[in-house]
Amino acid sequence: MATERTLSILKPDATRRNLTGKINTLLEGAGLRIVAQKRIQLSRAQAEGFYAVHRERPFFNDLVTFMISGPVVVQVLEGENAVQKNRDVMGATNPANAAEGTIRKTFAESIEANSAHGSDSLENAAIEIAYFFSGIEIVG
Repeated sequence: MATERTLSILKPDATRRNLTGKINTLLEGAGLRIVAQKRIQLSRAQAEGFYAVHRERPFFNDLVTFMISGPVVVQVLEGENAVQKNRDVMGATNPANAAEGTIRKTFAESIEANSAHGSDSLENAAIEIAYFFSGIEIVG
């Protein structure tokens, strides 16, 4: 198994309800280390840039509007098979389909306000991490 890094975003619904600590406890309990973290307010341009891959999808505008509706916590997680481990801890995108004990089953308000984002591959993790963090901000 390889040590990997992945991006995690705690979405506006989670920060609004002060769930950052509870969610991070689940991530850390799964063996992931938080090696970079910051709370930010995304601009529309930043959110549109980050989610550009979804620009042609019908949910794009709603997603961007939601992601700029309040602060988010962006963080870099590190650990063995971090990409998949984070996705397992998050649970299915639709909280109705997520396994018990996952972030989305426990905390999500809806399919959109599902409390967390996680990179879906090592390639995307590298791109997404670089979108929010410079190398000197990541302290392993």
